[in-house]
Amino acid sequence: MNAAAQEESLNLVFAALADPTRRAMLARLAEGEATVNELAEPFDMSLPAVSKHLKVLEGAGLIVRGREGQRRPARLEPQALDAAAQWIEHYRRLWEESFDRLDVYLRKIQAEQPRKTKKKRNTRR
Repeated sequence: MNAAAQEESLNLVFAALADPTRRAMLARLAEGEATVNELAEPFDMSLPAVSKHLKVLEGAGLIVRGREGQRRPARLEPQALDAAAQWIEHYRRLWEESFDRLDVYLRKIQAEQPRKTKKKRNTRR
């Protein structure tokens, strides 16, 4: 997959994950495959609205939908999250390294500052 295709795939995954309803559906599918009706149960929305959410998830490659007679169960495709996880891990490492460098710098500055000691005043009355 070329860089442009990888970026577009990543965009689709993050766009799909941006919606809390779709994240809840993925959480449900992590337990096992489910039909549109089963996925719709916890939500106050129409079946066509649930189907639209599933199409977004399917377009992002996060789920696949099968066919078993009249049933069209959806199941999770966890490897679709690999690219997103790698992207997040890359930036997590960059931030961690940046914070480590900042920590070293702050310690250096603190060590270079002259120690200020308070002298006790002789306050006899």
